[in-house]
Amino acid sequence: MNHIALKMLMGDKGKYLGIVMGLTFASLIMTQQPAIFVGLMSRSYSFISDVGLPDIWVMDPKVQFVDDIKPLQDTELYRVRGISGVQWAMPMYKGLLKARLTDGTFQTCNVIGLDDTTLIGGPPIMLSGKIEDLRRSDSVIVDIDGARDKLGKPSSTLGGNRVPLAVGDTLELNDHRAIVVGIAKVTRTFQSQPVVYTTYSRAKSYAPRERKLLSFVLVKAKPGQDIAQLTRRISEATGLSAYSHNEFKELTYNYFMKNTGIPINFGISVALGFIVGAAIAGQTFYNFTLENLRQFGVLKAMGASNLTLLRMILLQAVLVGSVGYGLGVGLTALFGHAMRHTILAFKFPWQLLVFSGAGVSLICVFAALISIIKVIRLEPAIVFKS
Repeated sequence: MNHIALKMLMGDKGKYLGIVMGLTFASLIMTQQPAIFVGLMSRSYSFISDVGLPDIWVMDPKVQFVDDIKPLQDTELYRVRGISGVQWAMPMYKGLLKARLTDGTFQTCNVIGLDDTTLIGGPPIMLSGKIEDLRRSDSVIVDIDGARDKLGKPSSTLGGNRVPLAVGDTLELNDHRAIVVGIAKVTRTFQSQPVVYTTYSRAKSYAPRERKLLSFVLVKAKPGQDIAQLTRRISEATGLSAYSHNEFKELTYNYFMKNTGIPINFGISVALGFIVGAAIAGQTFYNFTLENLRQFGVLKAMGASNLTLLRMILLQAVLVGSVGYGLGVGLTALFGHAMRHTILAFKFPWQLLVFSGAGVSLICVFAALISIIKVIRLEPAIVFKS
């Protein structure tokens, strides 16, 4: 009976391909769009992920996410260092400054100022140069994506690609000369702006003059110290907000989830993919069943039970569902591979396979259900009707 069910399904190649293409489209949308969404949301806290050494981030209580900088006085650093359980505490500057390029154009950059002595919080991967080179006069390290694109030098030919920034090239940051001493690999941020690393004291000289310039205090707990207790102790002693590494990422993630339209926009795309896929697959599968009612009637007249016919329809639904799901997921993987070196955010965790698989399964159940109802109500006498 399984062989007969498959022969009936593939006998009409047009409808078979129509069902498969509908499920492929639904699987593709329900996998690709969430993958872009996950990639985009992971970029919202990518800077925190790159700075992996500190256990605790200390900041102004009004800070809502990692780019919502509310500067502190430098004296807060010494207050944090004096708290029991703190192994070390280092300053960090983070701000948006305009860089003037060699062709006279301006580009907004994310400037990160690291502790002059330890350089804690620096880029995770150095592609050229060494992080210790930041101790040289007027030195900066630039991320590879910014060096290739937005900070690149103009091409010598009209309409040509920009020439990537290299070690030894210079920039101007707030009318101060900056010499590139290294190129680093960092995770793209939500705004995808170039990232420039320098020392804390030099970053303060680049930044506009303000009374407060300390963005964060990075804290490492002593061995054996409970992180949750230490964060509470810091908050109570200083009146500042202290978050663990994961808590700060969660704070940033929740801000973008609650205060932007990103989840709604991607949710609508996924819902439309599900609805369109269900409509195409359901209608085509139902029409396929209607056209094969005589064959089902013959099987009933020959003694096939409703349970046997039910198994046949479910087998057909499982087959087209598996093929459509596999094609959709495969196309999503190819899309992600093709976009890996572009600015597009794309992250494909295994949970998305489960999510899209559940969506395709629901579509198949819906398509099979409306067909099953028709077949169960079928009278064998339909075979003898003209």
